[in-house]
Amino acid sequence: MIFASSTVSVWNGAQEYGDRGATVGQVAAAIDALQLGAGFVQRGDRVVIKPNWVKEHDERFPGPNQWEHVVTHPDVIEGVIHWVAPKLSEAGSITICDAPQTDSSFAALRRYCELDALLERCRNRWPTLTIEILDLRPEEWQSVDGVTVSKAELPGDPLGSTHIRLDSDSEFVGFQGLGQLYGASYNMAETNERHHKTTHEYMLCRTPMNADVLINIPKLKCHKKVGMTCALKNLVGINANKNWLPHHTEGTPEQGGDQFPAGTLKSKLEHSWMGHIKRFLFGKKLLSRLFVPIKKVGRLVFGDTQKVVRSGNWHGNDTCWRMVVDLNKCLFHYDGQGQYRTKPIRYLAVVDCIVAGEGNGPMSPDQKPCGVIVAGANPVAVDSVCCALMGFDWRKIRLLTGCFAVTKLPIVDFAYEAIQIVSNHSPWNVPLSAFSREDGFNFRPHFGWVGAIEKGEIKAS
Repeated sequence: MIFASSTVSVWNGAQEYGDRGATVGQVAAAIDALQLGAGFVQRGDRVVIKPNWVKEHDERFPGPNQWEHVVTHPDVIEGVIHWVAPKLSEAGSITICDAPQTDSSFAALRRYCELDALLERCRNRWPTLTIEILDLRPEEWQSVDGVTVSKAELPGDPLGSTHIRLDSDSEFVGFQGLGQLYGASYNMAETNERHHKTTHEYMLCRTPMNADVLINIPKLKCHKKVGMTCALKNLVGINANKNWLPHHTEGTPEQGGDQFPAGTLKSKLEHSWMGHIKRFLFGKKLLSRLFVPIKKVGRLVFGDTQKVVRSGNWHGNDTCWRMVVDLNKCLFHYDGQGQYRTKPIRYLAVVDCIVAGEGNGPMSPDQKPCGVIVAGANPVAVDSVCCALMGFDWRKIRLLTGCFAVTKLPIVDFAYEAIQIVSNHSPWNVPLSAFSREDGFNFRPHFGWVGAIEKGEIKAS
């Protein structure tokens, strides 16, 4: 039940933001090159736009000028609105929504990205349409040095949530890490309650699940747990409870886990010591601040997360990609009521690669100017093309090989070799299988993935 297309457009333009009109035009050109047809967006449709609003700034440099390489740029969002709004024929709705990381400040994000000004411009231009921005999270956490010290309830999705039981259709069936799964908080019991044997459940926000048209606008970045984050991974932001999402498996590979790459004395001590402290402090709000100095000591003893592999932040993570594939199964095969779709959701991915993120993504990447917008109607095809643009080998990324291997509730019905690139840049107008790394951008991976996913060697000039 997926609007399938093996064609992906890669549209080259300016190397940086600054000219909103130029970005709007580049987005429209990238989408129009797909030739989706007049019926893709229809009068009165409920259109949901899903950007990447994971965090209001680079984690290393808090502030208003350190977000362009971390989140979807508002000019790209506005370009998508300009493309879709006229096709609604003065009826219907456009909802721009995401569930950022729980300890992110949506107010700061809204201010930094000038989202209220974007909303006002679009409402003035298309006054008959309902255009709104939503923070889908049920709560926002306040963190001190990465430690949650307080929580505030939020309205969440006004339409509520959708409970989906993938069960035997999940990619976690038979997974050796069941019982040791770690989600988004210290409450591992909740994560493993939702994923055991053939029980595999997800809680998704109903607004995106109810959409007639879902337009996914990820920011292209390297990712510490799955290698790269693009259209597939961006669906983490439609969740109503992120602790139902397994991110890694506790322990080392010899213990059936992927938390650490090796069972060194230091990793064993960290797993035991920090694990016991986290479990003891879970739910004890008054004591949680005590973990701040403890974590600082732990950083001195065990090393900084920006330099040391922990929490499944490496190429051996065999957990997180399964969760991402499951989320895409949920979107494409189930509706907002949690029932099998009787008609496919109309789906489009528009990737912001104008200024992408390389290195320690997704929260602390370095800027990577590319000047590109990528668009496609299938997330696997889009991510495969973006993988090639990054200079990575798709066969070394479990998320992509896993998608092509899915037999239960598949999200792609063509082979990698069938993917075709269309572009205004002639060297990119080739079948994806013929794309040369020399014509890409040679991203530097997250340090936990260096040497594991790069595609061959660039020939000397």
